[in-house]
Amino acid sequence: MDISFITVIFFIGFLGSYISGMVGIGGSIIKYPMLLYIPAMLGFTSFTAHEVAGISAVQVFFATIGGVWAYRNSGYLNLRLIIYMGGAILFGSLLGGYGSGYLSEPQVNIVYAVLATIAVVMMFMPKKEVPYSPGDSLDYNKYLAAGLAFITGTASGIVGAAGAFILVPIMLVVLKIPTRVTIATSLAVTFISSIGTTAGKILTDQVLYGPALIMIIASLIAAPLGAQLGQKMNTKILQWMLAVLILATAIKIWIEILL
Repeated sequence: MDISFITVIFFIGFLGSYISGMVGIGGSIIKYPMLLYIPAMLGFTSFTAHEVAGISAVQVFFATIGGVWAYRNSGYLNLRLIIYMGGAILFGSLLGGYGSGYLSEPQVNIVYAVLATIAVVMMFMPKKEVPYSPGDSLDYNKYLAAGLAFITGTASGIVGAAGAFILVPIMLVVLKIPTRVTIATSLAVTFISSIGTTAGKILTDQVLYGPALIMIIASLIAAPLGAQLGQKMNTKILQWMLAVLILATAIKIWIEILL
């Protein structure tokens, strides 16, 4: 890898991780299309869908560590919700990450596009912000939370994502979790999910370790910075930022699939 290629990969990792830390996602929804299209647009060797999924899986593991660390003393990490959703999504992501090795590239992209489309629809559904202060108790259906987390983990494991871009709207719209709790807690659940996803990708030899290492370094720098800014921003702005990012990505992927 020459210095220009390294710079491009680092920029993708930094930008994606900064945004992911800010809005409470692992960043694959952003970095998947960036890795798939930007290197090729700039004249570098393009990555395959499986390679992008593998790089994304490893990077998300480290990006979410940085994000959770930034929220450790915020009071918005809900341990019970992390346990219910984290345990279920871990099994699902391991299953999806391993099974993805048996799918073709178009099939991987279709799974990604479907997930992004579902997330977009849910993000634009009307939702009422639930009042919350650190230390307050949360009311939610733990069985529904675990079931949805398992399904999300299985599907997102296929594309090398940890599933936060679909988990966030599920937590906001279906489980009715307050926005700041959703952002912080989803990062922790995403970290757990990324363990299964990464293991599945490594076992099926889908990881390019050079680009993955560059993305990891960028993630560890950028994710905590994004999380710090996210704690200060208006929750409505954070929700709209995430919705627009997911919408743009979904449109781009569907265009590539259908044309």
